[in-house]
Amino acid sequence: MNQPDHNFPDDARTTRPHAGESIEDARNWPGFALAAVGLVLLALTLTAAGYGFAGWAVVAGILCAVCLLGGIGIVVAEHRRVRAQ
Repeated sequence: MNQPDHNFPDDARTTRPHAGESIEDARNWPGFALAAVGLVLLALTLTAAGYGFAGWAVVAGILCAVCLLGGIGIVVAEHRRVRAQ
């Protein structure tokens, strides 16, 4: 009986991304952490704006954008690096 090799990822049969590929790669974790901090900062921004603290809303909004863009940028860059190999 011919049994397939159990190597991950199976590049011989597909070139598409595999489920869990990003989570398995530990180099993505800082990007995920930054994106999570960005989401928390989004909530803080909306809360500060809702209560009328305009200064805090601006500061949290800027930090939110930096964290979200940085986190997503790290994950995308790592994904491209893995696909290029």
